[in-house]
Amino acid sequence: MVNEPDMSYGNYSYADYLTWDIEEMVELIKGKVFKKAAAAPRRVHQWLAGNLYTEMNIFLKGKKCQAYIAPFDVRLPVNSKKDDKIFTVVQPDICVVCDLEKLDERGCVGAPDLVVEVLSPGNKQLELQHKYEVYEESGIKEYWLVDPESQTLLIYTLVQGKYQSSRLMTLGDIAKSAVIKGFALDLTDYFSEMN
Repeated sequence: MVNEPDMSYGNYSYADYLTWDIEEMVELIKGKVFKKAAAAPRRVHQWLAGNLYTEMNIFLKGKKCQAYIAPFDVRLPVNSKKDDKIFTVVQPDICVVCDLEKLDERGCVGAPDLVVEVLSPGNKQLELQHKYEVYEESGIKEYWLVDPESQTLLIYTLVQGKYQSSRLMTLGDIAKSAVIKGFALDLTDYFSEMN
């Protein structure tokens, strides 16, 4: 068993990922290791992720889609679903999977229908650049990006293989999902209770 990955090496697979014995959470993007922040996410991050997950989970009760909250491995294969051929493994704050065939005991293999990432000071580049690219390339239909500092939400919707962004939404707006039909989030209520 490997104790810790070599961060300068850039060709790890999910098979390698399964052998690591490390304390902090890591994600694998195109074979390169990205460590999550060493400290636990801030309270506001957890509050926002937890409450949105709860709202989605309640809404989805009795429907065919299921919501999951991090830590939850999402493997994004390109050509093969074999562990040693998967080079991207992410842990979105929240993901919604409607094709339940993609679920197994280790998480999700294939693109969820929707992912949510709540920005933290230590993860902005990872979320805004690296994950955006793999989410788009993997065919994730909808990507919600929540910014606690500015109390804003941006929704990226996949249209003909490319993300199109909503306008920047904030207090007073109602965010609606194109993927989870009927799901709406009142941003005034959502952000107002975080203090």
